[in-house]
Amino acid sequence: MTSKVISIVLGGGQGSRLAPLTLTRSKPAVPIAGKYRLVDIPISNCLHSGIDRIFVLTQFNSASLNKHIKNTYHFGTFSTAFVDILAAEQTPTSAGWFQGTADAVRQSLHHLAVHEFDYVLILSGDQLYQMDFAEMMQQHIDKGADISIATIPVDAADVPGFGILKTDSESMITSFIEKPKSNFESWASEVSDEMKQQGRVYLASMGIYIFNRKLLYDLLESNDYPDFGKEIIPQSIEGHKVLSYQYEGYWTDIGTIPSFFEANLGLTDDIPKFNLFDKNYIYTRARMLPPTKVSSTRFEKSIIADGCIINAKIIKHSLIGIRTRIGFNTEIESCYVMGSDNYQTLEEIDEARKNHLPIMGIGDNCCIKNAIIDKNTYIGDNVTINCAGTLPDGDYPTYTVVDGIVIIKKRAVIPSGTVI
Repeated sequence: MTSKVISIVLGGGQGSRLAPLTLTRSKPAVPIAGKYRLVDIPISNCLHSGIDRIFVLTQFNSASLNKHIKNTYHFGTFSTAFVDILAAEQTPTSAGWFQGTADAVRQSLHHLAVHEFDYVLILSGDQLYQMDFAEMMQQHIDKGADISIATIPVDAADVPGFGILKTDSESMITSFIEKPKSNFESWASEVSDEMKQQGRVYLASMGIYIFNRKLLYDLLESNDYPDFGKEIIPQSIEGHKVLSYQYEGYWTDIGTIPSFFEANLGLTDDIPKFNLFDKNYIYTRARMLPPTKVSSTRFEKSIIADGCIINAKIIKHSLIGIRTRIGFNTEIESCYVMGSDNYQTLEEIDEARKNHLPIMGIGDNCCIKNAIIDKNTYIGDNVTINCAGTLPDGDYPTYTVVDGIVIIKKRAVIPSGTVI
Protein backbone atom coordinates (compact mmCIF):
# COMPACT_ATOMS: atom_id res chain seq x y z
CA MET A 1 0.00 0.00 0.00
CA THR A 2 2.59 2.57 1.09
CA SER A 3 4.73 1.54 -1.89
CA LYS A 4 2.15 3.37 -4.02
CA VAL A 5 2.67 6.65 -2.17
CA ILE A 6 5.00 9.59 -2.83
CA SER A 7 5.36 12.17 -0.08
CA ILE A 8 5.91 15.90 -0.51
CA VAL A 9 7.15 17.94 2.45
CA LEU A 10 6.38 21.64 2.05
CA GLY A 11 9.35 23.67 3.19
CA GLY A 12 7.28 26.77 3.82
CA GLY A 13 7.78 30.33 2.76
CA GLN A 14 10.14 32.92 4.14
CA GLY A 15 9.36 31.95 7.72
CA SER A 16 9.21 35.55 8.92
CA ARG A 17 7.28 34.59 12.09
CA LEU A 18 10.25 32.45 13.17
CA ALA A 19 12.77 35.24 12.60
CA PRO A 20 15.58 35.66 13.53
CA LEU A 21 15.98 31.85 13.46
CA THR A 22 15.13 31.91 9.74
CA LEU A 23 17.40 34.78 8.72
CA THR A 24 20.01 32.39 7.29
CA ARG A 25 18.09 29.09 7.05
CA SER A 26 14.73 27.79 5.86
CA LYS A 27 12.07 26.79 8.40
CA PRO A 28 12.60 23.03 7.94
CA ALA A 29 16.30 23.51 8.71
CA VAL A 30 15.75 25.16 12.11
CA PRO A 31 17.39 23.04 14.85
CA ILE A 32 15.01 21.37 17.30
CA ALA A 33 15.50 19.28 20.46
CA GLY A 34 19.23 19.92 20.56
CA LYS A 35 20.30 17.61 17.72
CA TYR A 36 17.58 17.43 15.06
CA ARG A 37 16.12 19.69 12.36
CA LEU A 38 12.41 20.38 11.94
CA VAL A 39 12.40 18.57 8.59
CA ASP A 40 13.47 15.37 10.38
CA ILE A 41 9.99 15.12 11.97
CA PRO A 42 7.84 14.61 8.83
CA ILE A 43 10.57 12.57 7.14
CA SER A 44 10.88 10.25 10.16
CA ASN A 45 7.09 9.85 10.30
CA CYS A 46 7.15 8.86 6.63
CA LEU A 47 9.96 6.35 7.00
CA HIS A 48 8.38 4.71 10.06
CA SER A 49 5.14 4.48 8.05
CA GLY A 50 6.86 2.66 5.19
CA ILE A 51 6.84 5.70 2.87
CA ASP A 52 10.37 6.12 1.55
CA ARG A 53 10.05 8.28 -1.56
CA ILE A 54 10.06 11.84 -0.32
CA PHE A 55 10.48 15.25 -1.93
CA VAL A 56 11.18 18.36 0.17
CA LEU A 57 10.07 21.59 -1.50
CA THR A 58 11.86 24.79 -0.54
CA GLN A 59 12.94 28.14 -1.94
CA PHE A 60 14.24 30.41 0.86
CA ASN A 61 17.71 29.99 2.41
CA SER A 62 17.89 26.37 1.33
CA ALA A 63 21.68 25.79 1.52
CA SER A 64 21.78 24.42 5.09
CA LEU A 65 18.70 22.29 4.43
CA ASN A 66 20.26 20.83 1.29
CA LYS A 67 23.41 20.01 3.25
CA HIS A 68 21.44 18.35 6.04
CA ILE A 69 19.39 16.22 3.63
CA LYS A 70 22.51 15.19 1.72
CA ASN A 71 24.41 14.21 4.86
CA THR A 72 21.52 12.42 6.57
CA TYR A 73 19.28 10.37 4.31
CA HIS A 74 21.26 7.64 2.57
CA PHE A 75 19.71 4.47 1.19
CA GLY A 76 21.11 1.30 -0.34
CA THR A 77 22.50 1.22 -3.87
CA PHE A 78 19.64 -0.96 -5.11
CA SER A 79 16.90 0.81 -3.17
CA THR A 80 14.25 2.98 -4.80
CA ALA A 81 14.03 5.09 -1.63
CA PHE A 82 15.08 8.75 -1.68
CA VAL A 83 14.74 12.07 0.10
CA ASP A 84 15.33 14.78 -2.50
CA ILE A 85 15.21 18.57 -2.40
CA LEU A 86 13.08 20.35 -5.00
CA ALA A 87 13.99 24.03 -4.90
CA ALA A 88 11.95 26.65 -6.72
CA GLU A 89 13.30 26.97 -10.26
CA GLN A 90 12.64 28.91 -13.41
CA THR A 91 11.21 26.79 -16.22
CA PRO A 92 9.63 27.55 -19.63
CA THR A 93 6.19 27.29 -17.99
CA SER A 94 6.98 29.01 -14.69
CA ALA A 95 9.36 31.88 -14.15
CA GLY A 96 8.41 32.85 -10.59
CA TRP A 97 8.74 31.75 -6.99
CA PHE A 98 6.27 29.40 -5.36
CA GLN A 99 3.17 31.47 -4.58
CA GLY A 100 1.67 29.08 -2.02
CA THR A 101 1.39 25.44 -1.03
CA ALA A 102 -0.63 24.36 -4.06
CA ASP A 103 1.51 26.39 -6.44
CA ALA A 104 4.65 24.77 -5.04
CA VAL A 105 3.27 21.30 -5.76
CA ARG A 106 1.94 22.44 -9.16
CA GLN A 107 5.38 23.64 -10.23
CA SER A 108 6.90 20.32 -9.09
CA LEU A 109 4.50 17.92 -10.81
CA HIS A 110 6.88 17.26 -13.69
CA HIS A 111 9.43 15.88 -11.20
CA LEU A 112 6.83 13.45 -9.82
CA ALA A 113 5.73 12.26 -13.25
CA VAL A 114 8.77 9.99 -13.75
CA HIS A 115 7.74 7.85 -10.75
CA GLU A 116 5.03 5.23 -10.38
CA PHE A 117 2.51 6.10 -7.65
CA ASP A 118 -1.22 6.22 -7.00
CA TYR A 119 -1.32 8.62 -4.05
CA VAL A 120 0.44 11.79 -2.93
CA LEU A 121 0.92 12.55 0.77
CA ILE A 122 1.46 16.28 1.36
CA LEU A 123 3.00 17.40 4.66
CA SER A 124 4.13 20.56 6.38
CA GLY A 125 7.79 20.97 7.27
CA ASP A 126 7.24 22.87 10.53
CA GLN A 127 5.10 20.66 12.77
CA LEU A 128 5.95 18.44 15.73
CA TYR A 129 4.01 15.17 15.99
CA GLN A 130 4.23 11.39 15.61
CA MET A 131 1.73 9.80 13.23
CA ASP A 132 1.42 6.50 11.39
CA PHE A 133 0.56 7.59 7.86
CA ALA A 134 -0.08 3.95 6.91
CA GLU A 135 -3.25 4.05 9.05
CA MET A 136 -4.38 7.26 7.38
CA MET A 137 -3.62 5.74 3.98
CA GLN A 138 -5.60 2.57 4.79
CA GLN A 139 -8.64 4.58 5.85
CA HIS A 140 -8.38 6.63 2.65
CA ILE A 141 -8.47 3.45 0.55
CA ASP A 142 -11.12 1.63 2.62
CA LYS A 143 -13.57 4.53 2.36
CA GLY A 144 -12.88 5.23 -1.30
CA ALA A 145 -11.88 8.82 -0.63
CA ASP A 146 -10.57 11.21 -3.27
CA ILE A 147 -8.85 13.42 -0.70
CA SER A 148 -8.09 12.79 2.97
CA ILE A 149 -7.30 15.53 5.48
CA ALA A 150 -5.76 14.87 8.87
CA THR A 151 -7.78 16.73 11.49
CA ILE A 152 -7.30 17.32 15.19
CA PRO A 153 -9.99 18.27 17.72
CA VAL A 154 -9.47 21.75 19.23
CA ASP A 155 -11.37 23.82 21.77
CA ALA A 156 -13.20 27.10 21.15
CA ALA A 157 -10.19 29.22 22.13
CA ASP A 158 -8.09 27.66 19.35
CA VAL A 159 -10.72 27.79 16.60
CA PRO A 160 -9.79 31.27 15.24
CA GLY A 161 -6.32 30.04 14.38
CA PHE A 162 -7.36 27.14 12.16
CA GLY A 163 -9.38 26.08 9.18
CA ILE A 164 -12.36 24.28 10.73
CA LEU A 165 -14.12 21.32 9.10
CA LYS A 166 -17.58 19.82 9.57
CA THR A 167 -18.07 16.07 9.03
CA ASP A 168 -21.00 13.68 8.59
CA SER A 169 -21.52 10.29 10.26
CA GLU A 170 -19.11 8.67 7.77
CA SER A 171 -16.31 11.16 8.56
CA MET A 172 -16.75 12.77 5.16
CA ILE A 173 -16.16 16.52 5.22
CA THR A 174 -19.29 18.46 4.30
CA SER A 175 -18.15 22.04 4.81
CA PHE A 176 -15.12 24.18 5.63
CA ILE A 177 -14.56 27.60 7.15
CA GLU A 178 -11.22 29.41 7.31
CA LYS A 179 -10.26 30.74 10.77
CA PRO A 180 -13.70 31.83 12.04
CA LYS A 181 -13.57 34.57 14.68
CA SER A 182 -17.08 34.23 16.15
CA ASN A 183 -20.44 32.44 15.86
CA PHE A 184 -18.82 29.07 15.13
CA GLU A 185 -20.73 26.98 17.69
CA SER A 186 -22.64 25.15 14.95
CA TRP A 187 -19.32 23.86 13.55
CA ALA A 188 -18.84 21.29 16.32
CA SER A 189 -18.27 17.74 15.02
CA GLU A 190 -18.56 14.24 16.44
CA VAL A 191 -15.40 13.41 18.43
CA SER A 192 -14.40 10.82 21.03
CA ASP A 193 -15.67 11.01 24.60
CA GLU A 194 -12.18 11.95 25.80
CA MET A 195 -12.09 14.93 23.44
CA LYS A 196 -15.61 15.97 24.48
CA GLN A 197 -14.55 16.01 28.13
CA GLN A 198 -11.74 18.39 27.21
CA GLY A 199 -14.08 20.64 25.24
CA ARG A 200 -12.24 19.82 22.02
CA VAL A 201 -15.22 19.41 19.69
CA TYR A 202 -14.08 21.38 16.63
CA LEU A 203 -12.07 19.64 13.91
CA ALA A 204 -9.09 21.67 12.70
CA SER A 205 -7.11 20.91 9.57
CA MET A 206 -3.54 19.85 10.34
CA GLY A 207 -2.31 20.70 6.84
CA ILE A 208 -1.69 17.00 6.10
CA TYR A 209 -3.36 15.73 2.92
CA ILE A 210 -3.62 12.58 0.82
CA PHE A 211 -4.66 13.05 -2.83
CA ASN A 212 -5.41 10.44 -5.44
CA ARG A 213 -2.87 11.01 -8.18
CA LYS A 214 -5.23 11.77 -11.06
CA LEU A 215 -7.35 14.13 -9.00
CA LEU A 216 -4.32 16.07 -7.79
CA TYR A 217 -3.13 16.60 -11.36
CA ASP A 218 -6.63 17.57 -12.50
CA LEU A 219 -7.12 20.07 -9.67
CA LEU A 220 -3.73 21.72 -10.07
CA GLU A 221 -3.71 21.83 -13.86
CA SER A 222 -7.27 23.16 -14.23
CA ASN A 223 -6.71 26.36 -12.22
CA ASP A 224 -3.98 28.58 -10.80
CA TYR A 225 -5.12 28.73 -7.17
CA PRO A 226 -1.98 29.13 -5.03
CA ASP A 227 -3.01 27.47 -1.76
CA PHE A 228 -4.47 24.14 -0.63
CA GLY A 229 -6.04 25.26 2.63
CA LYS A 230 -7.61 28.48 1.38
CA GLU A 231 -8.73 27.48 -2.11
CA ILE A 232 -8.12 23.93 -3.40
CA ILE A 233 -9.54 22.04 -0.39
CA PRO A 234 -12.66 24.18 0.21
CA GLN A 235 -13.63 24.06 -3.47
CA SER A 236 -13.09 20.28 -3.66
CA ILE A 237 -15.51 19.38 -0.85
CA GLU A 238 -18.72 19.68 -2.85
CA GLY A 239 -17.73 17.62 -5.87
CA HIS A 240 -15.40 15.02 -4.34
CA LYS A 241 -15.23 12.56 -1.43
CA VAL A 242 -13.09 14.41 1.11
CA LEU A 243 -12.41 12.34 4.23
CA SER A 244 -11.43 13.47 7.72
CA TYR A 245 -8.75 11.34 9.39
CA GLN A 246 -9.15 12.27 13.04
CA TYR A 247 -5.92 12.34 15.03
CA GLU A 248 -5.94 12.76 18.81
CA GLY A 249 -2.24 12.57 19.67
CA TYR A 250 0.22 15.38 20.33
CA TRP A 251 0.59 17.87 17.49
CA THR A 252 1.81 21.44 17.37
CA ASP A 253 2.42 23.87 14.53
CA ILE A 254 5.83 25.44 15.11
CA GLY A 255 5.20 28.64 13.19
CA THR A 256 6.11 31.29 15.78
CA ILE A 257 8.88 31.92 18.28
CA PRO A 258 6.61 31.30 21.33
CA SER A 259 5.32 27.98 19.90
CA PHE A 260 8.86 26.93 18.96
CA PHE A 261 10.15 27.81 22.43
CA GLU A 262 7.28 26.06 24.21
CA ALA A 263 7.61 22.91 22.09
CA ASN A 264 11.32 22.59 22.83
CA LEU A 265 11.14 23.25 26.57
CA GLY A 266 8.16 20.88 26.76
CA LEU A 267 10.54 18.06 25.88
CA THR A 268 12.14 18.42 29.33
CA ASP A 269 8.91 17.45 31.16
CA ASP A 270 8.93 14.22 33.18
CA ILE A 271 6.45 12.73 30.73
CA PRO A 272 6.62 14.96 27.64
CA LYS A 273 3.74 15.13 25.19
CA PHE A 274 6.22 14.40 22.39
CA ASN A 275 8.20 11.26 23.17
CA LEU A 276 11.81 11.44 22.01
CA PHE A 277 12.37 7.98 23.48
CA ASP A 278 9.67 6.21 21.48
CA LYS A 279 10.57 3.17 19.38
CA ASN A 280 9.73 5.31 16.35
CA TYR A 281 12.68 7.57 17.03
CA ILE A 282 13.59 10.62 14.99
CA TYR A 283 16.11 10.09 12.21
CA THR A 284 18.79 12.72 11.83
CA ARG A 285 22.40 13.16 10.81
CA ALA A 286 24.71 10.66 12.52
CA ARG A 287 27.56 12.67 14.06
CA MET A 288 30.69 11.09 15.50
CA LEU A 289 30.74 13.22 18.66
CA PRO A 290 32.36 12.53 22.02
CA PRO A 291 30.16 12.08 25.09
CA THR A 292 29.22 15.17 27.07
CA LYS A 293 31.61 16.14 29.89
CA VAL A 294 30.18 17.75 33.05
CA SER A 295 31.94 19.29 36.05
CA SER A 296 30.03 20.06 39.29
CA THR A 297 26.83 21.15 37.52
CA ARG A 298 23.37 20.77 39.03
CA PHE A 299 20.71 19.76 36.53
CA GLU A 300 16.94 20.05 36.89
CA LYS A 301 14.57 18.83 34.14
CA SER A 302 17.02 19.36 31.30
CA ILE A 303 18.15 17.59 28.15
CA ILE A 304 21.82 17.58 27.22
CA ALA A 305 22.94 16.59 23.71
CA ASP A 306 26.25 14.99 22.68
CA GLY A 307 29.67 16.58 22.66
CA CYS A 308 29.14 19.28 25.31
CA ILE A 309 31.65 20.62 27.85
CA ILE A 310 29.66 21.93 30.81
CA ASN A 311 31.03 23.60 33.93
CA ALA A 312 27.91 25.59 34.82
CA LYS A 313 26.58 26.08 38.34
CA ILE A 314 22.99 25.11 37.46
CA ILE A 315 21.01 24.25 34.35
CA LYS A 316 17.27 24.21 34.95
CA HIS A 317 14.35 23.44 32.62
CA SER A 318 16.61 23.84 29.59
CA LEU A 319 17.70 22.06 26.44
CA ILE A 320 21.41 22.12 25.60
CA GLY A 321 22.37 21.33 21.99
CA ILE A 322 25.38 19.60 20.48
CA ARG A 323 28.94 20.85 21.13
CA THR A 324 27.81 23.48 23.66
CA ARG A 325 30.51 24.86 25.97
CA ILE A 326 29.34 26.52 29.21
CA GLY A 327 31.71 28.17 31.69
CA PHE A 328 32.02 28.05 35.47
CA ASN A 329 29.43 29.48 37.89
CA THR A 330 26.94 30.16 35.07
CA GLU A 331 23.19 29.80 35.65
CA ILE A 332 20.84 28.85 32.84
CA GLU A 333 17.07 28.57 33.28
CA SER A 334 14.29 27.95 30.74
CA CYS A 335 16.60 28.20 27.73
CA TYR A 336 17.17 26.42 24.46
CA VAL A 337 20.88 26.57 23.66
CA MET A 338 21.31 25.21 20.12
CA GLY A 339 25.04 24.53 20.35
CA SER A 340 27.70 24.77 17.68
CA ASP A 341 28.60 23.32 14.29
CA ASN A 342 32.24 22.84 15.25
CA TYR A 343 34.72 23.11 18.09
CA GLN A 344 37.28 25.85 18.42
CA THR A 345 40.85 24.54 18.51
CA LEU A 346 42.98 25.11 21.60
CA GLU A 347 45.04 27.57 19.58
CA GLU A 348 41.93 29.55 18.64
CA ILE A 349 40.78 29.61 22.27
CA ASP A 350 44.20 30.83 23.47
CA GLU A 351 44.27 33.54 20.80
CA ALA A 352 40.77 34.74 21.76
CA ARG A 353 41.70 34.92 25.44
CA LYS A 354 44.90 36.85 24.71
CA ASN A 355 42.79 39.41 22.84
CA HIS A 356 40.09 39.45 25.57
CA LEU A 357 37.46 38.12 23.15
CA PRO A 358 34.67 35.64 23.98
CA ILE A 359 35.22 32.05 22.92
CA MET A 360 32.50 29.99 21.26
CA GLY A 361 29.78 29.06 23.72
CA ILE A 362 28.78 30.66 27.02
CA GLY A 363 31.37 32.10 29.42
CA ASP A 364 31.83 32.15 33.19
CA ASN A 365 29.53 33.81 35.76
CA CYS A 366 26.63 34.32 33.33
CA CYS A 367 22.90 34.43 34.10
CA ILE A 368 20.59 33.53 31.20
CA LYS A 369 16.83 32.98 31.43
CA ASN A 370 13.97 32.57 28.94
CA ALA A 371 16.24 32.66 25.93
CA ILE A 372 17.02 30.89 22.68
CA ILE A 373 20.74 30.89 21.93
CA ASP A 374 21.20 30.21 18.21
CA LYS A 375 24.16 28.26 16.86
CA ASN A 376 27.81 29.31 16.89
CA THR A 377 27.38 32.22 19.29
CA TYR A 378 30.14 33.76 21.41
CA ILE A 379 28.89 34.88 24.83
CA GLY A 380 31.56 36.33 27.13
CA ASP A 381 31.97 36.24 30.90
CA ASN A 382 29.63 37.99 33.37
CA VAL A 383 26.84 38.32 30.80
CA THR A 384 23.26 38.73 32.01
CA ILE A 385 20.40 37.93 29.61
CA ASN A 386 16.73 38.35 30.54
CA CYS A 387 17.29 37.96 34.29
CA ALA A 388 15.66 41.18 35.53
CA GLY A 389 12.04 41.30 34.39
CA THR A 390 10.20 41.03 31.08
CA LEU A 391 11.75 42.89 28.15
CA PRO A 392 9.76 44.75 25.48
CA ASP A 393 9.71 43.34 21.95
CA GLY A 394 12.45 44.61 19.65
CA ASP A 395 15.07 43.68 17.08
CA TYR A 396 18.73 44.58 17.62
CA PRO A 397 22.02 43.73 15.86
CA THR A 398 22.85 40.69 18.01
CA TYR A 399 19.48 39.71 19.50
CA THR A 400 15.70 39.91 19.15
CA VAL A 401 13.01 39.96 21.83
CA VAL A 402 9.64 38.29 21.11
CA ASP A 403 6.96 37.92 23.80
CA GLY A 404 9.54 38.10 26.57
CA ILE A 405 11.84 35.55 24.90
CA VAL A 406 15.34 36.74 24.00
CA ILE A 407 16.80 35.17 20.85
CA ILE A 408 20.56 35.56 20.50
CA LYS A 409 21.22 35.52 16.77
CA LYS A 410 23.37 32.97 14.97
CA ARG A 411 27.11 33.77 15.18
CA ALA A 412 26.43 36.76 17.45
CA VAL A 413 29.26 38.00 19.67
CA ILE A 414 28.12 39.19 23.11
CA PRO A 415 31.04 40.92 24.90
CA SER A 416 31.85 40.20 28.54
CA GLY A 417 29.81 42.23 31.02
CA THR A 418 26.86 42.74 28.65
CA VAL A 419 23.41 43.09 30.22
CA ILE A 420 20.30 42.41 28.08
